[in-house]
Amino acid sequence: MGTLFLPRYKNTKGETKVSKVWHIRYRTNAGLVSESSKTTSQADARRLLRQREGAVADGKPVVKNADRILVRELAESLKTEYRANGRKSVERLRYSLAHVLPHFGHRRAVQVSAQDVIDYVAVRQTQGASNATINRELAALKRAYTLAMESERLHRRPPIKMLSERNVRQGFFERDAFEAVRRRLPEPLRPVVTFAYVTGWRVPSEVLTMTWNRVNFHAGTVRLEPGTTKNDEGRVFFLTPELKACLEAQRVATDAAQRKTGAIVPWVFHRDGRAIKDFRTAWTNACKAAGVPGRIVHDFRRTAVRNLERAGVSRSVAMKMTGHKTEAVYRRYAIVSEGDLRDAARKLGALVQEVVQVDPPDPGVSVVTSRIN
Repeated sequence: MGTLFLPRYKNTKGETKVSKVWHIRYRTNAGLVSESSKTTSQADARRLLRQREGAVADGKPVVKNADRILVRELAESLKTEYRANGRKSVERLRYSLAHVLPHFGHRRAVQVSAQDVIDYVAVRQTQGASNATINRELAALKRAYTLAMESERLHRRPPIKMLSERNVRQGFFERDAFEAVRRRLPEPLRPVVTFAYVTGWRVPSEVLTMTWNRVNFHAGTVRLEPGTTKNDEGRVFFLTPELKACLEAQRVATDAAQRKTGAIVPWVFHRDGRAIKDFRTAWTNACKAAGVPGRIVHDFRRTAVRNLERAGVSRSVAMKMTGHKTEAVYRRYAIVSEGDLRDAARKLGALVQEVVQVDPPDPGVSVVTSRIN
């Protein structure tokens, strides 16, 4: 068992004094170890002693300076882990940490409490952040602590509870709205949204990064190789007439750009041979001009799923085409619009047409029945 004690020391006058800071002493395989608890609270010192004893009992190395580790140091380790593993969500992490670090970065990791996390959530909500956005930020903070615990730099993390997400987007494009937005986009961006509208592929990571070696006009396919998608699975999409026409026109534009620049253009979608990195401003302006403000590019993914459902494509095949790994996520994208409900009611009304007039059992009373085939 370890012990707590207040060490004695001599001041500059040679007088013996008793320290107000508690020290702890415990035994490890290497022998007896003493260290300062850096606190005048006996309860806090005892808590530290129990942590040290627990680590020794579990065969874990004792981290003496854990109380000095800052949250921003945990964040740096998290970013290193993302880069080392080539995670595709590194941009999402950067955005999350841009909000987390101003609030927690200067804090000592062991001092962050559950109340601190609650306070952070309250601040972000007053700033207008959605629950989904806040959850991504909390997930980054939680992962940073988890990595520190796995590397045994820390032995605990504060409770980090996720918020309920009721703000699932339900946007999609009817054909006329899609055409209206496409007409108002700059010319180089029109084939990008056409491809996304048909395939439902992710624009930033799967469409804008597409190269010509993935397009096979002879086989009539476009494919993504394993490891290039969000779920790391490969994907193939057979060209529809609209998709084929789009890519053939883009091939002509690419050849023209190569003759003009004298350089090979590997990207399918580009601006005069230069890769398209982002077009949020152009997209926002086009949506406003088309009368559908607030739409996002990701709505094409939902639209493609709904179109596949309308076309009667089996769910297993549709998931392979759009790259959904789980049926639960796919079902979330299979959105029903008011137009779909209106069509369903019209079809139901068409079925209930045959009205049979039967002889009334009593004079003056008629019974009308209907039959649905």
